[in-house]
Amino acid sequence: MKPNLALSLAAMLLPLSAAAATEPAAEPRALGVESSIVFPSDSTIRNWQADRDRGIWIRGRGNDWYYGTFAGFCRDLDFAQAIGFETRGAGRLDKFSSIVVRGERCQLSSFVTSPPPPSKAERKAEKATQN
Repeated sequence: MKPNLALSLAAMLLPLSAAAATEPAAEPRALGVESSIVFPSDSTIRNWQADRDRGIWIRGRGNDWYYGTFAGFCRDLDFAQAIGFETRGAGRLDKFSSIVVRGERCQLSSFVTSPPPPSKAERKAEKATQN
């Protein structure tokens, strides 16, 4: 590459890098806010993890985590290999939806933005402090 061309390119890119440096960083996502996942399917639900029979963490398309609290208990969720979503025609997974586990409906009472589920080590430490 010719030296003059390289300097010209550098001079053109300098204002762009300065603008990027002064642009404020994106604010972190607010946690604990009622939310929804539109058209829940294999392409929008990346992963899920049971919180015993009390709730469920669900990871959506953008790697954002959500936590659903059940209106009652959801038996067998801890041992389920697959789950289903019943949105009652609304086309969105939210606090009005149900999780279907082995043919049994588990009604959600809340569906909020959440951090990822705790790791096994974090759960073990929490359990130790409770005893």
